[in-house]
Amino acid sequence: MNSDSDLQIAGDLLEVPHLLQAPRAHPATVAEFAGLARAVAADRAQWAHLVRYDATTRWYHRLRTGPGYEIWLLSWVPGQGSGVHDHGRSSGVLTVLEGTLTERTRQGGRALEAGAQRVFAPGYVHEVVNDALRPAVSLHVYFPGLTEMPMHSAHTVYSAARCAGAALGTAGAVNV
Repeated sequence: MNSDSDLQIAGDLLEVPHLLQAPRAHPATVAEFAGLARAVAADRAQWAHLVRYDATTRWYHRLRTGPGYEIWLLSWVPGQGSGVHDHGRSSGVLTVLEGTLTERTRQGGRALEAGAQRVFAPGYVHEVVNDALRPAVSLHVYFPGLTEMPMHSAHTVYSAARCAGAALGTAGAVNV
């Protein structure tokens, strides 16, 4: 058996710069976008002072943009909702920062409490509402940046959910 280690045989990897992958300056994978959302969520100083509540319409603020993505901060007073929609060609990460939001899809509904995170693909149809008695705040990362948000008939979500027995769960989105 050879006593030389693989490192000795190959040499010191730190001495072979072309073998090292440079850290990415910006996220490029779904996992990296979810990680970016968690990092922004954890840094309250970055977003808490910006939050506003508007009883007449959902409040939103574009927090940051980067190559191929954007980050939005939204507030929701009780009773406010997004309407049934998709995000066109954008994928996304929804992270609840404060309060509780309800996501409704064809498969039913689920409560998303502070810290909950959902990842979804292009064309994913859902509705997000604040069914709670307290305001909520959420963070949304879209990649590529959001260029359209087609609205759908509420019938798209609610009749299919009734037919499926309003079972909890989703298709096309993942909890992380």
